[in-house]
Amino acid sequence: MAAVTALVGYQRSAIKGETAMPQALWVRKNDPAVSTLSDQPLVPLADGAARLRVESFAVTANNVTYAVFGDAMSYWEFFPAPDDWGIVPMWGHAVVESSNCPELAVGERLYGYLPAATHLDVLPGEVSAAQFTDTSAHRRPMSPFYNQYGRLQADPEHDPAHEDARMIFGPLFKTGFLIEAFYRRNDWFGAQQVVMTSASSKTALALAYCTQMGSPEIRRIGLTAPAHVDFVRESGLYDEVLAYDAVDSIAVAPSVAVDFAGNAGVLRAIHTHLPELRYSSTVGMTHVGAPADSGDPLPGPAPLLFFAPSEAVETIKVLGAERFTDAVAAAWAGFVSQTARFFGVEHRDGLAAAQDAFAATLAGHQSPDTGIVIRL
Repeated sequence: MAAVTALVGYQRSAIKGETAMPQALWVRKNDPAVSTLSDQPLVPLADGAARLRVESFAVTANNVTYAVFGDAMSYWEFFPAPDDWGIVPMWGHAVVESSNCPELAVGERLYGYLPAATHLDVLPGEVSAAQFTDTSAHRRPMSPFYNQYGRLQADPEHDPAHEDARMIFGPLFKTGFLIEAFYRRNDWFGAQQVVMTSASSKTALALAYCTQMGSPEIRRIGLTAPAHVDFVRESGLYDEVLAYDAVDSIAVAPSVAVDFAGNAGVLRAIHTHLPELRYSSTVGMTHVGAPADSGDPLPGPAPLLFFAPSEAVETIKVLGAERFTDAVAAAWAGFVSQTARFFGVEHRDGLAAAQDAFAATLAGHQSPDTGIVIRL
């Protein structure tokens, strides 16, 4: 199948120093807790294509969201697998291992959307000094946000000192930036405070920071699991941090809600407690397996899905491409300078380690104060 042929080549094992058959991590589409490591066949590199060897990627709750919404949001289509299996997209770094594209040299390093696999074939188009787009036929219908690859030698967002942080926080930070930009552009719908679920999640932390910087008049309230309350408070990014069972203690005031948890019960509690809720956004699903809601309409505004790629287009229209890039870069630099205070990184080697890390994150067992980076 076409998806299988995209994952080809040989890797040099970082652990044993041996040549190994390229592999991919497959998960069951209808049950991501079931996974397997699959060897991939070697096929000739197509004309104009480049073969990337994946160097490293982060495993976060964002990847769980990709799996849970794989069918609904077409995330499985980026790196298809046979039958009922899917390959979870990851954000990370890769190196050009071989190239039939004259504009990409062997050895060049890249950053972007990668499979949980050792290799990926891309068909570079719209090549500039800073980036290119994978124009492979199966990816053309997808958002350009996911199909662009930064060329590190000229990528304005690349900082060699913060490669781990970019893999762990980069796309999540940009989503947080875009959420704040959306609400600020709409004058926060007249709200005085924003209530965020899964406040320990990386996207929520990013939104809290961007709100603190861009909309300091908006009170930031974080809801989290009791075990994570201390961590979220220590981040210093929220005005108030509460456990989920304390929703009723939130001050009743004009509010907006941003739900990263996907926990229907928590969202219903927020909507019920805040009669002046002006807007409600759903972004992710960190609480996989949370009980289903009753199905009755929620009080207040109907929650609307926030889709970062679409919002990026709207924000760029307002700011212009150059101002948008500069604004993201400035906000990112400020955020990264703070994360070292409350956040650490753990490196693990090999796809088997990625398999374990994904399973732990899916089950909600990954500590919020540590990011996992997989090296291949």
